[in-house]
Amino acid sequence: MIDLTAKLSVSRQAKVLGISRGSVYYKPRPVSDADLKLMHRIDKLGSGLITRT
Repeated sequence: MIDLTAKLSVSRQAKVLGISRGSVYYKPRPVSDADLKLMHRIDKLGSGLITRT
């Protein structure tokens, strides 16, 4: 876990953990209801295309 108040810099902590520094500050945006409905519809359409060979 990154500690933003530690003496060790964020860059150094990220390097030790093997993650990018940018990922420390990344905050995902919430997905809108419209996008969730669309993704669900796409999933339903795609699942009908799976066939066994």
